[in-house]
Amino acid sequence: MALVPRSRHAAAALAVAAGLPLVAAGLLLAGPARADLPAPSRDPDEVRRAVREVLAQPEYRALRRSLPDLVIDWVLQQIGRLVAALSDTGAASLIGIGILLLVLAGIGVLLVRFSRGMTSDPEAAAAQRTPTGRSAADWRAEAEAHERSGEWRQAVRSRYRALVADLAGRGLVEEVPGRTAGEYRGEVRRNVPAAADDFASATELFELAWYGGRRTGPPEASRLRTLAERVLRQAAT
Repeated sequence: MALVPRSRHAAAALAVAAGLPLVAAGLLLAGPARADLPAPSRDPDEVRRAVREVLAQPEYRALRRSLPDLVIDWVLQQIGRLVAALSDTGAASLIGIGILLLVLAGIGVLLVRFSRGMTSDPEAAAAQRTPTGRSAADWRAEAEAHERSGEWRQAVRSRYRALVADLAGRGLVEEVPGRTAGEYRGEVRRNVPAAADDFASATELFELAWYGGRRTGPPEASRLRTLAERVLRQAAT
């Protein structure tokens, strides 16, 4: 399924947003002790030059970043500057850090809701769970068993899988895990143009029953059986 680049950025931002309240709380607790830190003994310019020399080496060169990564980095930098500023303002920092914690908690809630709202393509997810390698005869036997039990939606699915297995056995489509009905439709259009329309109709019938939740009964099962027979006859010529 499937959420990949977009969900990766959301997850990274969520992880950072969840950790920032802990950092801010740590700064709040450690704030009074900052006065006890020793004064720096090295010249700041010398430190900056040393850092630049180290970071100029090839192994430290930054890779090209994507726009979402740059946006997230900029937001986190602004939050970091706000935390640093609040920790240096004395008594007012207590109120400021408290407000910051509330803001970060709100960002975390929004990111959680955003990540939960992202769903994978149901067709692709179901296709990955569909077993491959079964013979067309096995699928047809399963379809007939579902028809005898009045399980018409499952019967349509099994009948369609039998058709795909038949075409795969003739080398006309490649039956692999994760392949969707739309991809099989494209293969048939390229490899068996004469059967493209009937296979497209069979695919639409299957998709409406299995993914669209359309009411399915004996007429749909019979229609798919007829379409499958026509596709196989056209593929044999």
